[in-house]
Amino acid sequence: MTDLNLEQVRDTMVAVAHEAGRMMLAANPADIPSDTKLNAVDIVTEADQAIERMVAAKLSAAFPSVAFMGEETYKPGMKLGPEPTFVVDPIDGTTNFIHGFPNACISLGLAVDRTPVVGVIYNPWQELLFTAVRGQGAFMTRGSRDATPRRLPLAATARPLTTLGESLVAVEWGSVRDGPNFDVKVETFRRLGASKALGGAMVRSMRSLGSAALNLAAVAAGELDLYWEGGCWAWDVCAGWCILAEAGGRVVSGNPGDWEPAVDGRVYLAVRGAPSGQREIVEEFWGVMGDGRMDYSS
Repeated sequence: MTDLNLEQVRDTMVAVAHEAGRMMLAANPADIPSDTKLNAVDIVTEADQAIERMVAAKLSAAFPSVAFMGEETYKPGMKLGPEPTFVVDPIDGTTNFIHGFPNACISLGLAVDRTPVVGVIYNPWQELLFTAVRGQGAFMTRGSRDATPRRLPLAATARPLTTLGESLVAVEWGSVRDGPNFDVKVETFRRLGASKALGGAMVRSMRSLGSAALNLAAVAAGELDLYWEGGCWAWDVCAGWCILAEAGGRVVSGNPGDWEPAVDGRVYLAVRGAPSGQREIVEEFWGVMGDGRMDYSS
């Protein structure tokens, strides 16, 4: 697939992630100038931009032949190609970051042939590190970098997936709060949460961690059963996709019928690893959506 030493790439990413974490912890969000992109909930801070500059410099110096795609340097029309590409979100969960809510992270992915092959996610506030290399499993380290990594999923024996009614599901509101995609989200949230008497799935509950990368990592760990999202980008999911796949989970489309979505497809449904029930619960979820479909192609 590539002549890159993927273990070396992972180790370099981990070092870069720890440096980014120190930058996040040193920042005082109340004093950091911020701006909005699309609207008041689509936020970028100087910390996002400074961390991305550092990450790009470090990774490019270590691996000059690898392309780079980052959230803060993305230009409309840029596409993720087949060439080895670092896919980076310097702070995933910027809204959490500026509010001092300790659920944000750096997300570092490497894609080759448009497939995630290395993933590193680091939340410095909780000293929580997730890593994966394709074909070598996924791991979580909590605490200092000398702590013993735990293989994912965390449970010694993964539980089968049964029904949505026995599931904990992650969802996010996203930054676009109007239009047909928002209508699909709201209606799907309603159907997921509603009682059986109202024709709903009555999931056990829904969670919003405020970070696509951390949602995916929690599914990989087996702490969440599913994560449904529309509107995020390749840099939000690339690292987490690799980690989830190495933990026995999978990503399908968040729209019914597509079992093999592109990493930059922008509509996703992530399912944890399980000895049985993955396909059935995906089909049940798609059934809850009915005719609803999200379209972020424009």
